[in-house]
Amino acid sequence: MSEGTPGRRTTFGEVFAVAEFRVLFGGFTLLVAGDTVKMLAFSVLIYTRTGSAGLSALAYMSGFIPYVIGGVFLLSLADRMRPRRLMVLGELVRVAVCLALAFAGLPVWAMLVLVVATGALSPVFGAARTAALPELLPGDAFVLGRSVLTVTSAGAQIAGLAAGGAVLSVTGPSGALVITAVLSAASAVVVRLGLPDRPPRAGGPAAARNPVRATLRVNRRLLADRRVRGVLLSSWLPALCVAGAEAVVVPYLSERGAPSQAGLVLAAFAAGMAAGDFAVGRFAAPALRERLSFPLALALGVPLMGFAARPGLGLCLALAVLAGGCLAYNLGLQRRFVDAVPEETRGQAFGLFTSGQMSGQGLGAALAGALAELVPAHLAIALAGAGATLAALALARHLRPETRPVAGSLATAESIE
Repeated sequence: MSEGTPGRRTTFGEVFAVAEFRVLFGGFTLLVAGDTVKMLAFSVLIYTRTGSAGLSALAYMSGFIPYVIGGVFLLSLADRMRPRRLMVLGELVRVAVCLALAFAGLPVWAMLVLVVATGALSPVFGAARTAALPELLPGDAFVLGRSVLTVTSAGAQIAGLAAGGAVLSVTGPSGALVITAVLSAASAVVVRLGLPDRPPRAGGPAAARNPVRATLRVNRRLLADRRVRGVLLSSWLPALCVAGAEAVVVPYLSERGAPSQAGLVLAAFAAGMAAGDFAVGRFAAPALRERLSFPLALALGVPLMGFAARPGLGLCLALAVLAGGCLAYNLGLQRRFVDAVPEETRGQAFGLFTSGQMSGQGLGAALAGALAELVPAHLAIALAGAGATLAALALARHLRPETRPVAGSLATAESIE
């Protein structure tokens, strides 16, 4: 795909016309749906074995915890191994883990350790996939491609939770884990046969021998750059507050005597995110998309603050959709992030981007949960919304479009090696 006319809005048809993107899209859809079913089945399996709600919740959150480990220590591998090989390896690791959880008869502590230890590689596998997008979809097409994957992620999570519940009722947790293993194996075949075997983006024998040191060095370099750091914080902090609000939905609806309605409200957040990304990605021109980042981020917390009025289910759903839709502010940051990082460390940069988002979800949930111990749940959600708005105000200069090139950007700096 050619870059086309600067400022021209790309269409979804042009994005899907790229055969390699269709392969990535298919593999990603199988990945998200499979991972959703896997963590749900694993949580149920732990509860069945132990009867402990706390351990069951820990099992479900174990899908997020490893992103901290992998994001801090292992991301350099995303630029120093062949991308296709990494993506296939990631799927095969999931196959092995699912089968071990289903049939190996491991004690609970060993299952948790296995999931966390292998999950630490998830940021590396995901970074290899995301970093390939700018090569396949140059210019504005990259932003639209990211939008497609975000919409797909939200839809696959909703479908995975719905299908996971149905599968669990028929096959039990072990059977659901086998189905996840099959989905991962199918994704590995799709990626292996559909993508070319491109070389690593960066080399260097020192990095190959010591990926931990290389990862720490590059992470420091990325975070020291004002432009990169600003985009990262702008992506992480307002969304962290939304994740915190989502974590308190169950306690809030339990206070109202309707805990079973929590699934609907959480699905409304995901539906709003998908709708917002689709609308902004499809109908906003590139320049407008970047101008929308600040107002959308500023508006993100407003619907959440509406929970201070203790709304009923209908209004809860509307507020959740509105808040989720405002998460589209992230689309206006994507091009600037690609421009700010050097190509040879693009995989690690995107891995850091995603690891921060995933870690932020866990941190936001923990902070909001602690806050809900001090104040009623509806006020905790409203305060999380206020936090999102304050974060947007504090990051206003990074959320607004750049008016001139930033001197000293990593994109023009010498190689990190």
